[in-house]
Amino acid sequence: MPRQARLDAPGTLHHVIIRGIERGKIVSDNQDRQDFVSRLGTIALESGTPIYAWALMTNHAHLLLRSGPSGLSRYMRRFLSGYAISYNRRHRRHGHLFQNRYKSIVCEEDPYFKELVRYIHLNPLRAMLVENLAELDRYSFCGHSVLMGRVANDWQDREYVLQWFGAREGEAKRAYRQFVEKGIDQGSRPELVGGGLIRSQGGWSAVNAMRRLGVREKSDERILGSGEFVEQLIEQSDQLRKEQFSVYERSRRAASYIERICKKEKISVEALKSGSRRQKVSAVRSQLAKKLVEQWGCTLTETGRHLGVSPSAIARVLYRTDKNKSN
Repeated sequence: MPRQARLDAPGTLHHVIIRGIERGKIVSDNQDRQDFVSRLGTIALESGTPIYAWALMTNHAHLLLRSGPSGLSRYMRRFLSGYAISYNRRHRRHGHLFQNRYKSIVCEEDPYFKELVRYIHLNPLRAMLVENLAELDRYSFCGHSVLMGRVANDWQDREYVLQWFGAREGEAKRAYRQFVEKGIDQGSRPELVGGGLIRSQGGWSAVNAMRRLGVREKSDERILGSGEFVEQLIEQSDQLRKEQFSVYERSRRAASYIERICKKEKISVEALKSGSRRQKVSAVRSQLAKKLVEQWGCTLTETGRHLGVSPSAIARVLYRTDKNKSN
């Protein structure tokens, strides 16, 4: 069965799960962790993507975020591509770092927001990366410490989360921490890591009861929420898909943009695509690669095809650009 398209309307609440390929590590030490978290936040601010909860583990990560104006896919592509290039270069490895397709579940906010914040923030404790809740309060690689005021991250929307627990900060922090503490014994909560009818209704017993009563509820494996929410979201997504230009149209516009830049810089498109290493040609190629990947949302393969080089060459260009920027 072909994979379904992502539901990616701006303003949609997503529970995103990122996993290492073949369950491998996505971070090897604290320098990797700091790089991961820094990129997560920097691109969130640049793209207007609010992040409410997050937890970085050794071979996977959880995020609770709301897609910004440019959508979830573009944000995730920028974030994961940049981090993977940096990680591979630092550890002298090649190939994919992440599973090809991160998992994103669109969530109905009112019934699930608090539960998802708690579930995500308890991940380091369940995985025994910390020994107890007091250690989790101070743990730098999870959004719980930010909500508790022990770690400062200007990109995490702390205020929005705390307002679910109280009108004043002190009161909200206490109520939030008590809520998290009550969830420690709940276990892995598999109903919160996917969509579909069974998870949305809370298990098979509820689904069987609905069937006995002849109640039919619309569901979708990409969505955690009520039938009414599912219907509204799919209708909104279908409309948005009609309005967005296709991959073909993006390719056509990208080719037109490349021609315009080449004309401005007084080099030919043929020279750009020839693999020439002339300083000016290389500089224009680097400029275009960064623009096409980070702002147009093109994949490394698409970008390489437009610029006449391999996807790995585009990855190296982006890595050098990123490294020069950080020095």
